[in-house]
Amino acid sequence: MDSLSFTVVTHSPEETKALAERLGTAVEAGTVLCLVGDLGAGKTLFTQGFARGLEVAGEVTSPTFALMNQYNGRLPVTHFDLYRLEREEELDEIGFYEYAEDDRGVVLIEWADKFLDALPEPYIRLEIERGEKENERRLAFFTTEEDSALWRALTKK
Repeated sequence: MDSLSFTVVTHSPEETKALAERLGTAVEAGTVLCLVGDLGAGKTLFTQGFARGLEVAGEVTSPTFALMNQYNGRLPVTHFDLYRLEREEELDEIGFYEYAEDDRGVVLIEWADKFLDALPEPYIRLEIERGEKENERRLAFFTTEEDSALWRALTKK
């Protein structure tokens, strides 16, 4: 899937959140953002900033136990956390496809790498890794769809 990539290094949680917020202000309906990274890498922190950019009011939390949270903002936001799922069939059981393929809003999927073949296309994959310093994060974005508002906002000079 990946033919285009872009990498950003942030040096604090605030910087990571600010980047996410900027991208959230630019995102368009129909965007699917797949977040990949170890526990504590910053997937939920990124999602909180992204949601702020989408004008979501209130607290944004990881849906680890609920599996899915929905938020209202400039666009509807559906936030999945697939960490607890073990089989692809469970995606049907939680209504994943119904929400993930709805192009009226924005979908964020944490632990998306667990079910790569089930992801709705096109999507942007974000891999978050810890850097050498304590609060440093390496955010690597991948896509085949450079013609999206999110990709343009990310790569504009």
